Amino acid sequence: MSGRKLLCAAIGALLAGSVAASADTIKVGIIGPFSGPFALQGKNFQAGVEAYMALNGKSVKGHDIEVIYRDLPAANPQQSRALAQELVVKDKVQYLGGVYFTPDAMAITPLLTQANTPLVIFNAATSAIMTQSPLVVRTSFTTAQTTTPLGKIAVERGIKKVITAVSDYGPGIDAEVAFKKAFEAAGGQVVESVRMPLNTNDFSPIMQRVRDSKADAVFAFLPSGPTTLGFVKAYNETGLKQAGIKFLAPGDLTQESDLPALGDGALGLLTTFHYAVSHDSPENKKFVEAAAKAVGGIDQLSFPAVGAFDGMHVIYKMIEATDGKQDAQKAVNAVKGLAWTSPRGPVSIDSETRHITENIYLREVAKGADGKTYNKEIQTFPNQKDPGLPTP
Repeated sequence: MSGRKLLCAAIGALLAGSVAASADTIKVGIIGPFSGPFALQGKNFQAGVEAYMALNGKSVKGHDIEVIYRDLPAANPQQSRALAQELVVKDKVQYLGGVYFTPDAMAITPLLTQANTPLVIFNAATSAIMTQSPLVVRTSFTTAQTTTPLGKIAVERGIKKVITAVSDYGPGIDAEVAFKKAFEAAGGQVVESVRMPLNTNDFSPIMQRVRDSKADAVFAFLPSGPTTLGFVKAYNETGLKQAGIKFLAPGDLTQESDLPALGDGALGLLTTFHYAVSHDSPENKKFVEAAAKAVGGIDQLSFPAVGAFDGMHVIYKMIEATDGKQDAQKAVNAVKGLAWTSPRGPVSIDSETRHITENIYLREVAKGADGKTYNKEIQTFPNQKDPGLPTP
């Protein structure tokens, strides 16, 4: 309790000492996995930020923008909270952004009101995060949002029975619930549900359960990174694909940076997602060129970059609306209802939930003329809100 009082006193002193007039430099603190097993996702955060600043400048209304990165290699709520405190109190950031894992976002939200600091989430995908603080805005997706269209698609493609296999944490449970609701509403049956610990890396027992379930397909969700690559490889290597058991998942499981390692074994896999590097639009071509340069090559580019790119767009609009003054609620209010054309397509910030409304695309892993595999968009579900959030 004494630690919390000290934090409140430090933040209070910071705010009391702040000048009401506009600042010359606005600091933005980005928390993400810049080392460790999920480092590529952090690199994509940074690539999205750098691409946005390269295309839109490094100042807003005369205020220079300084970005400060803090490394959180894996989900660690205690460390996440400590990093956010350090960024606010020591580094004096006016905006927080990034955050890859849901538990870390949940740990930061209690700090925001006292700190007078908005949090713009670039990835963490549990619906409930948005109910934790009025100062959170999200520019990524939720697993409920990317998963829901897949339930109807599965039934339309003749799939009647499915086993679900998800990581046992917020987004995984959201994905399981959303898929089951949509699939059963369309006439399908979920015959078994498996929840895997986040640290699972041997998926052969899971594949045996899939085979034993006699399901027509497996629906899966795991956080993007080494685990998703391992799961898809296990699906191929244990013969489930050859046995005719279909694979259904949100796009986390076929992120572009994993496709070379999956090879031809990924061909035909169906996913639904908010973004593919292959998306055909002028905005995406500009983004891909700038972000690929920042991340070190297009083969390293993945969806967290577009969440960061659009997150910086929101932060720039917040700074513009407040003219550099530290006023978190005014900043958030300014972007409610904000609409723009993202590299992923038309998007907007829902004025009630502060979550992004966006197209969700059905994609199939296909082989291009260059012989490389990619996510080919084959159907669009326009203007999807988050079905995991209550409608006011």
